[in-house]
Amino acid sequence: MEDYLVDLLAQRQQTSLYRLRQIHDSPQTPFLTIDGQQYLSFCSNDYLGLANHPKIKADLQAAIETYGVGSGASHLVNGHTTAHHTLEEALAQFTQRESALVFSTGYMANLGVLTGLLGRQDAIFLDKLNHASLIDAALLSRAKLYRYPHNDMQALEQLLAKSKAVHKMIVTDGVFSMDGNVANLPVICELAAHYQAWVMVDDAHGLGVIGETGGGSLEMYKLTEKDVPILIGTLGKAFGVFGAFVAGSRLLIDALIQTARTYIYTTALPPALAVALQTSLLLAKQEPWRRKHLNELIHYFRTEAKKRNIVLTDSITPIQPIILGSSEKALQVSRALHNQNIWVTAIRPPTVPVDSARLRITFSASHQYQHINELLAKLENEF
Repeated sequence: MEDYLVDLLAQRQQTSLYRLRQIHDSPQTPFLTIDGQQYLSFCSNDYLGLANHPKIKADLQAAIETYGVGSGASHLVNGHTTAHHTLEEALAQFTQRESALVFSTGYMANLGVLTGLLGRQDAIFLDKLNHASLIDAALLSRAKLYRYPHNDMQALEQLLAKSKAVHKMIVTDGVFSMDGNVANLPVICELAAHYQAWVMVDDAHGLGVIGETGGGSLEMYKLTEKDVPILIGTLGKAFGVFGAFVAGSRLLIDALIQTARTYIYTTALPPALAVALQTSLLLAKQEPWRRKHLNELIHYFRTEAKKRNIVLTDSITPIQPIILGSSEKALQVSRALHNQNIWVTAIRPPTVPVDSARLRITFSASHQYQHINELLAKLENEF
């Protein structure tokens, strides 16, 4: 076993795919402290700048006094508290759906839905750039798996037309996590209606960020629960805390409570976090300036990058990748920025396709224009 592990790690190092964890000891803000050195960070998913919000922290601390630290058991044993139930009601209201179900992580939510609802006689249609959790969930469901080229609606239609599955489900990210672009949901929903398929959207990187009120990619396209019956959201990105949820009809949520193994057989989220999340949802609604400021920063960065001949992907979201190709090149530029106290992680295969390694730059409402200018100046020196 040791020989095998040594060879495995050596191969990763030789191909520039070896990963290291950077240890920091500071809250999520534009600046992180590593080994006593401060770095300007552009690789957090804390899009609305809520992860270190004083009101959320105060409510979390108060809730610990009420509920303690752990939930003690799974939801169906004795771990389901008033805090969890109230959060689910708030999430249903936020997404304008009948009901919602809280999971510990987005990975568990995706696994729970696809393995709980589908089986060998069914078919799942996945965008090739979908998140790993959606791919793993589809594989574990034992349904027939079809993957279509990224946002290629013609290829998706051809696959749907050929399928004889009992149930068909189209599964896609709303905002693609490594590219920052948005799925072609209107066409996906049209195809689903024509071929009698269901639609599931994981809007982990869209909720709270895009749409007129932060309702995500569905709000952006003015789609309803009828168009997209299954909506997945995470609570550790734009909402700044932890956890995930599924939102849909009461019938859907009732069915998942009975069938989703990742919900049934795991300890419930700490109730104090559920209280903190209610505060986070409220702040996201009450402080629309966060989303407005974030979108202004994104526009400013893209405009100024173009002036400097820095090539970006087509993204309107806080995710602004710079494709560099080789893993070696991505690591080289990331390290150069690191040496100038800028923290941007190099993203390499298998997280992204081969020869598409990149810098994944992300913005937060906590960033200011001077931060963007500093990043642009340092990037311009590298290209």
